[in-house]
Amino acid sequence: MATSDSMEAAIRSYLTSVKEDLMTGVSHMIPFVTIGGIFLALAYASASVFGDVRSVFDATGTLGWFLAQVGNAGLTIMVPILGAYIAYAIADRPGLAPGFLLSYIIQQGEVLAAAGDVVGLSGGEAGAGYLGALVAGLLAGYVARWFKRRSVPEFIKPMMPVLIVPVLTMVILSPIVIFVLGVPVAIANAGLTSFLSGMQGSQALLVGAILGGMMALDMGGPINKVAYVFSVGLITEQIYAPMAAVMIGGMIPPLGLALSNFVAPQKYTAEMYENAKSAVPLGLSFITEGAIPYGAADPLRVIPAIVAGSAVGGAASMGLGVTMPAPHGGIFVVPLSNQPFAFLGCIVLGTLVTAAIATLLKPDFEVTVADLERGSGTAGATETPRSADD
Repeated sequence: MATSDSMEAAIRSYLTSVKEDLMTGVSHMIPFVTIGGIFLALAYASASVFGDVRSVFDATGTLGWFLAQVGNAGLTIMVPILGAYIAYAIADRPGLAPGFLLSYIIQQGEVLAAAGDVVGLSGGEAGAGYLGALVAGLLAGYVARWFKRRSVPEFIKPMMPVLIVPVLTMVILSPIVIFVLGVPVAIANAGLTSFLSGMQGSQALLVGAILGGMMALDMGGPINKVAYVFSVGLITEQIYAPMAAVMIGGMIPPLGLALSNFVAPQKYTAEMYENAKSAVPLGLSFITEGAIPYGAADPLRVIPAIVAGSAVGGAASMGLGVTMPAPHGGIFVVPLSNQPFAFLGCIVLGTLVTAAIATLLKPDFEVTVADLERGSGTAGATETPRSADD
């Protein structure tokens, strides 16, 4: 029994460590996503004023073209950065360069196409995407850490982190990552891209609901990031509908809970009522984390409400064919959508669903915000629910 418990504890500790390594990569990647998304949004906005949005990448020398180059660079480099900092989290500095280069090389479609020809598999020229970078970063980190911990003569130690460990890691992992990892993942990505390009009817509704629900489920955590990075990666393939569903799904939780808080203040503490005032601009800015205070206080009621609202909003978006070419910006990039009013309508729909479910599920509190405002005390901060039968 003790052995079983210790094994379970070891597995839990290992999984926690892996999660932390992955989140280190994601947190370092996000600034690149943000810069790339904002500059790309500015490029499209500039092109909409001074030219044709569809030709922004062809209008060499224009303001929109220069902005688009910066935006495209940010979105291109973000995936290798993800792999680099996953490896860095595991092995520190010796893992950084191998993690970056391995993640970068498997984004090059022509390299993977040639590798596929060598091993007899053909899957087009799709890169391995962020999933490939995740695995490449983990492999680079573990191999670099193994080399880093080897006992070597004193005169070799200064060369270990900058020369020997990075080079040996690349020598060992390059064929594995390119041929064993890169080619199958690229084939899978090509198939997924083809599937998403041809989605219609119920397929689009299902994918939109899943992406929207994932954005709400952990309110900015790993599941949220998986859906987000997946959709951002599709932008490079000129598939923009999943990004719209993800952005809508991420905006709904703070907005829906704030609306519930405003229309039914008796169901929330005074602190939550104040939080609602900040949740609105956070939601409008596509910052799902604005819902975390609500989820932390009452996860069993809040999480079903926000997942339902975001799933409805995402499904409606995909079903209507709404697109979003910018990976960030929230309400500020709505004009870039092919259907701005439908985009806003999906947000409103999901917000209403979340607000309605949250309001129905949550019980009243003994002292409401209205009581506090009348000066009846400060007990509203105490989360003591009162059932409808009391």
